[in-house]
Amino acid sequence: MKSKNLKDMAADKNFISGIYNYCDRWCERCTQTSKCLNYSIAEEEFADPESRDLHNEAFWKKLSDIFEGTLAMAKERAEAEGIDLDAIGHDEDDDRSVIEAAEGTEISRAAMFYSDMADDWFTGAEPLFEKDANQGPGPLPSAVNHEDPEKDDLEYAMEVVRWYQNQICVKMMRAISGQMEEQGAPMEGVEQYARDSDGSAKVALIGIDRSISAWGIIHNHLPVPDIPVIITHLSRLRKRIETDFPDARGFIRPGFDRIDLNS
Repeated sequence: MKSKNLKDMAADKNFISGIYNYCDRWCERCTQTSKCLNYSIAEEEFADPESRDLHNEAFWKKLSDIFEGTLAMAKERAEAEGIDLDAIGHDEDDDRSVIEAAEGTEISRAAMFYSDMADDWFTGAEPLFEKDANQGPGPLPSAVNHEDPEKDDLEYAMEVVRWYQNQICVKMMRAISGQMEEQGAPMEGVEQYARDSDGSAKVALIGIDRSISAWGIIHNHLPVPDIPVIITHLSRLRKRIETDFPDARGFIRPGFDRIDLNS
């Protein structure tokens, strides 16, 4: 490192211990890179990280503001089509390994199915982003005009969907595996396992929240019928996770969440 050696950096109280344990690994969009030792080690030179954090905080705030409206749309569609968002099934996989059992749960299968749905949508949507009818479809982000703020929103929304598309399943696999190990563990240490499984589930839930918002933005630009289907699927997956991991939302991630002393 140019300014500090690793030992000095590790002792720097500006960094938050364990902040990188329950993040989404999207450093370019993180609001806390200036507090993360891992980021500072990976980036020898970066200009004004605190300003960058504030910019990203504004980005996520804007996305969060869209969430409730998009979720309401999904609920209306579910009610109209008789879809029960609270319907949750449970699998029994006691005879298989923890990883195999985790893969076989309804949550994991639903998360993997969502990843496939997103892939299918982007493949089918390529003609919508053609730059020139004679040139054929180009890469989706490059078809966005950066001089148009609304189209910038569309590109950012697609980036959000792509970033969390597979991560939701990965985080839930870790959460489910940890929960299974917790159930078979002796009483000593169970609390630690529970914290880890809830933390992983919370990261997955945040990814779902942000993906729902992002799909809402995409739908505003491209009101094609299959997007509400995707949003509804994500809404049901979200419900399943919140039911099976009731303490996940309350998990305090170092550096990202604050304890509510009034609760």
